[in-house]
Amino acid sequence: MQGILRWIEPKDALPKERQFFSNAALKAMIIPLLIEQLLQMVVGLADTMMVSYAGEAVVAGVGLDTMIYTIFIYLFTAISAGGAVVVSQYIGSRNKDNSELAASQIFHIAGLLSLVCTALMLLFGSTLLQAMYPETEPATMEACKTYMWIVTLSFPANAIYNAGAAIYRSMGETRITMWVSLLANLINVAGNAIGIFVLKAGAAGVAWPTTFSWYVAALCMTWLCIHPGGKDPVRIRAKHVFRLDVPMAKRILGVAIPNSIENTLFQAAKVVLGMLVATFGTSQIAANTTGQTFWSLAACMSMSMGTVFITVIGQCMGAGDVEAADWYMRKLTRLSLMLALVWNILVMILTPLLLPLYDLSAETKHLILIIVAIHNLFAAFVQPFSGPLSSGLRAAGDVTFTMWASLFATVVCRTFLSFLLAKWMGMGVIGIALAMVLDWCIKAALDIARFRSKKWAGNRII
Repeated sequence: MQGILRWIEPKDALPKERQFFSNAALKAMIIPLLIEQLLQMVVGLADTMMVSYAGEAVVAGVGLDTMIYTIFIYLFTAISAGGAVVVSQYIGSRNKDNSELAASQIFHIAGLLSLVCTALMLLFGSTLLQAMYPETEPATMEACKTYMWIVTLSFPANAIYNAGAAIYRSMGETRITMWVSLLANLINVAGNAIGIFVLKAGAAGVAWPTTFSWYVAALCMTWLCIHPGGKDPVRIRAKHVFRLDVPMAKRILGVAIPNSIENTLFQAAKVVLGMLVATFGTSQIAANTTGQTFWSLAACMSMSMGTVFITVIGQCMGAGDVEAADWYMRKLTRLSLMLALVWNILVMILTPLLLPLYDLSAETKHLILIIVAIHNLFAAFVQPFSGPLSSGLRAAGDVTFTMWASLFATVVCRTFLSFLLAKWMGMGVIGIALAMVLDWCIKAALDIARFRSKKWAGNRII
């Protein structure tokens, strides 16, 4: 990778004393992030593979519920990512006291929010599912409700894990989050195997291991954030975690709220589309559910690079070096394109080899191959602009633009195109996939135009 990093550097050289991250440091950050994302995706594949042996009704039920569950995951991730931007900028400005205060406040805000979300879903979750999927078959709805009730209990752990992981990624210490993720995922996979094949517990056999693994991950990250290692680490302080510091909370929420609105409405749009998919029948629901697992596997390269953008661009902007931020955005975008191309080719080769392991009908498997091919083509050439580059703009403080661009591309364009292609033109889940990649094209065009305009460079967070 060192050779690739040198080859993709912009022609206008940045003096070495202003290069916040050497190629070796970028490599040390990217590889663990990719491994961590890959582990999560492999667990997702294993989950859907094992659940498929419980029947397509359970696969469909878990898939419908996951779209709602993921709204909350995106919300917690968005809060932590917003805090990570602030922590990164304070690290770049060499302000250790405020970086630790910001890190502690991420824990405070994320923990409080997760408890509120848990209470709301325990009270109203079943009613919400029934209202959203009224035409769903009884067996599918039963699996959906079972899975929802159990994974709702994992919300606090998920929020705390994401808070801790965001802090370590802000420091560029991605190996730590990789090892914690490995431990949690091993627990999850082992628990799923026991729940599905030994206990024959169906949806509950997947939900309980997921919840337990999140609590293990949360405990590990909390301990590590209290007792961090490394050179000049950022640590959380109990005196800051258990009280709200209003000025710092405002800085974090100034980034986190637009990011949360963007991510939450993005997932909400997916839920609306899930309601549309629910009318297509069990085979297409199962194809969409399994296909999303392959989509996530294909997209993990771009997701990993998005985290790198936040750390690198955040520290450059925190130090007030806009020229370095511009240089790194171009370098990292080129790297994202190259890695995404190679990665998506590999995933496309693996897909037909993995599908025979799923206990699904031939019709469902055929649909999966089509929608994965559509996804991977655009994930290779377009998603690096609509994902990682957008994270770079957000790390620079351009959060209002990225929010509105995402809302327009996803909530408006993607939703409309999905109904047009999937329902009104009768293309089913293939139409859903086409609408998704057209959303990326629109978002990519907006992000590229914004980057070239240099308007992002005038934002300040700290």
